[in-house]
Amino acid sequence: MDERAFWIAFNCVAGIGPARLTALMEVCGGIEAAWNAPVHQLEAAGLDRRTISNLVAARRNLDPRDELEKVDRSGVEILTQEDPGYPTNLLPIPNSPPLLYVRGHLEQRDRLAVAVVGTRRVSPYGREVARRLGHELAMNGVTVVSGLALGVDAIAHASALESGGRTIAVLGSGVDQIYPARNRSLALKIVENGALVSEYPLGTKPEARNFPPRNRIISGMSLAVVVVEAAARSGALITAAFAAEQGRDVFAVPGSILSPGSDGCNRLIQEGAIAVTSPGDLLENLQLETAAARQEARVSIPATPQEELILRHVSAEPRHMNEIVRAATLDTSQVSSLLATMEIKGLVRHVGLMQYVRAV
Repeated sequence: MDERAFWIAFNCVAGIGPARLTALMEVCGGIEAAWNAPVHQLEAAGLDRRTISNLVAARRNLDPRDELEKVDRSGVEILTQEDPGYPTNLLPIPNSPPLLYVRGHLEQRDRLAVAVVGTRRVSPYGREVARRLGHELAMNGVTVVSGLALGVDAIAHASALESGGRTIAVLGSGVDQIYPARNRSLALKIVENGALVSEYPLGTKPEARNFPPRNRIISGMSLAVVVVEAAARSGALITAAFAAEQGRDVFAVPGSILSPGSDGCNRLIQEGAIAVTSPGDLLENLQLETAAARQEARVSIPATPQEELILRHVSAEPRHMNEIVRAATLDTSQVSSLLATMEIKGLVRHVGLMQYVRAV
């Protein structure tokens, strides 16, 4: 049977999250074996009585094949942690979701992603900042990640799309349950130029308890989180906290000390977040302009046998171009041109005095 069926089935069992599913698979040897495991193996994996009871009941009432057919009929893509298309940024975070439901398409270039989050009750100032950030990130080939909420989230998504870029919305519901309803048309546009993503099964309603956990996915899919405008108890601060735990950079847009809507951002800056006074600040801090240019170069200028030959003669130790010419038995002008192209791609790095090292 298609193993995706068992991943989907486990995702429907209350009490079995990322840590417990990992433990089950280690004890049982795989996802299908875990689904069919006897009680003593479930106990050996550390499951408590309530969770074991939930799993046994799910086995009686739920057919994994039916669940897979339901997802396939919906046109939603399933990505497990074992799939090559699973977001590489998300995989190493604590409690990364075992399964993602994707409506739309995730692409390799979405590794260059920044989360833009903030209050639903956005001020004219916050609205303009969110619009500019979404635009500049998109224009530099950076995918904008957010949560589809009213206010800052929706503005950042829409601005990225209007600028011809990509954007990803992480939901606190099933990807077939758009919330808020006012953003339904925006969600359909995101599906065409990005993706709606959720760890929750199809049909899951947007319950309040779902939103704090989904914020770890927003930050986890991103290289950094930017909080545009947030009150002292804003949900955006939860995303910033997850980002810090995950080792991601946290940026905040400073606001008026007289505005309650900026209390959260100003406090983040006091606590060490990087102040963003322009989109250029963000791009420069993360070196995203350079990263986007390298990614575009990799796509537009494919690797050649000559590049591969040169890479074999470049290492972490600086090597003079003349040495590379001799080792590769190519013309000096040819090697010089290739090294320039490879530097743009981020394959090698010039360290001065015509010496090159392999880029990390």
